[in-house]
Amino acid sequence: MASRPTLVAVDDDLPVLRAVERDLRVRYAKDYRVLAANSGQEALEAVRQLTLRGEAVALFLVDQRMPGMTGIEFLSEAVDLQPDAKRVLLTAYADTDVAIRAINEIRLDQYLLKPWDPPEDKLYPVVDDLLADWTAGFRPPFEGLRLIAGRWSPRGHDIRDYLTRNQVPYQWLDPADDEEGRRLALGAGVTDAALSAGEPTVLLADGTVLRDPSNREIAERVGLQTKAALPFYDVVIIGGGPSGLAAAVYGASEGLKTVLIEREAPGGQAGTTSRIENYLGFPSGLSGGDLARRALAQARRLGAEILSPRDVTGLKINDPYRVVTLDDGTEISCQAVIVASGVSYRQLEIPGATELAGAGVYYGAAVTEAILYRDLEVGVVGGGNSAGQAAVHLAKFASQVHLIVRTPELSAMSQYLIDQISATPNIVVHYQAALTELAGEGHLAAATLVTKPEGGEPVSRDLPLSALFVFIGQQPRTEWLGELVSRDEGGFVATGAILDRAAAGWSLDRDPFLLESSLPGVFAAGDVRARSVKRIASAVGEGAMSIQFVHQYLATL
Repeated sequence: MASRPTLVAVDDDLPVLRAVERDLRVRYAKDYRVLAANSGQEALEAVRQLTLRGEAVALFLVDQRMPGMTGIEFLSEAVDLQPDAKRVLLTAYADTDVAIRAINEIRLDQYLLKPWDPPEDKLYPVVDDLLADWTAGFRPPFEGLRLIAGRWSPRGHDIRDYLTRNQVPYQWLDPADDEEGRRLALGAGVTDAALSAGEPTVLLADGTVLRDPSNREIAERVGLQTKAALPFYDVVIIGGGPSGLAAAVYGASEGLKTVLIEREAPGGQAGTTSRIENYLGFPSGLSGGDLARRALAQARRLGAEILSPRDVTGLKINDPYRVVTLDDGTEISCQAVIVASGVSYRQLEIPGATELAGAGVYYGAAVTEAILYRDLEVGVVGGGNSAGQAAVHLAKFASQVHLIVRTPELSAMSQYLIDQISATPNIVVHYQAALTELAGEGHLAAATLVTKPEGGEPVSRDLPLSALFVFIGQQPRTEWLGELVSRDEGGFVATGAILDRAAAGWSLDRDPFLLESSLPGVFAAGDVRARSVKRIASAVGEGAMSIQFVHQYLATL
């Protein structure tokens, strides 16, 4: 429930302050909180904390004659933090000229002469009128995590993407062009130097200020699980994409003590997809975020633990057990491991790409950033389904979307996406094309596109791109496996029949199970597995199958 708005009373004369506080509580305690302070500095610090917690001040009732800080001096600073609050000054007869000037200088709403007894005649009618006026225009503030970061802050982008993909409600405020953002930055003590350096600030609902926090620090603060509850599990699943989530659902539902470890956010690449039209059972389609949210809730309901964001850095053998090492050096022992770590997009290796990453150049973040580029030109690099889905989604906001592919046709894309792209007038497809350079001061402003048709000469042109979304290459996240698990030349995990058992050192009498790697008890599912079908449905199927092979493996121990 939203907290009640606050009435702030300030007076250095304690008997007067207690009288003000008493009269306000008698009349308004049901709908408002009453905060009393006996100095301007004390009140200012309290207002700053209220602001950081996202709470609203409805009215200031302040004495003019206070040592250290007069009432007008207090109001001139307090209204920067709570600009919509009504302002009442308590004055002696000799201060009325000062109060009248304050009406013009700081938009003072009213002044009251002390003493005001009886309050029914001299206090309540004034305050009632001011609060009625304030309530008419009041919009309850957002109560949750708020992010203060510049639009082009790479770290700010990372946090927005992390919060979005983890379904954590948040409000993003850019102090450069948002009045509330400037006010909160002021209250949190954010310096111009920090903003210029791209350092984000996170404000929690309780008023806690986190300066340039890590994703794990944010996760711990908002209640996400980052540490395993047990030292030993039946199965540890590495990766929270569709295959990993499916394995978690089936593992937990079949009574296995199951923990899933995800380095970024549940959903994997599929979780960043704006629209999936060909997933079985959803004739109207669904977003990748919805699919991830449903699967995550299902896995948790069935008893699986989800650790995020945590990275796995190593694997050890302690027969008959397997030991997984996490990024902080802690270890989790288990009977079996399912590697479902998926693949990541390859980084562009052209001039300007590294410098502008997170400041106009994004890797698989179309859902998070699309709305920021309304009526601007953007680019998408890639010829697969992820690139096609991003282009269609971005076309709802951008004035023009340039889809850049190396091939002479969209052969790697599903037909439904090809049809949607053809029917979308503001998507332009550049075939047999590549970007050679990106340019911009502090953020992306232009890109050099080179098109080379077969048998023709290369043609170069500049595109005025405000953003570029990259969906190229597939790099498996398997370096942490070291030499224990056999992988192909691309780094994908070899399993089952395609495993060269002699070269991999397979030592058991039985054949490896279909999804089992060269190390017994370690399985691979989804995109990380060599020769897998790179589709969401097949990844889900492999995740479910892997649990059956885990059961078979456990039966051999």
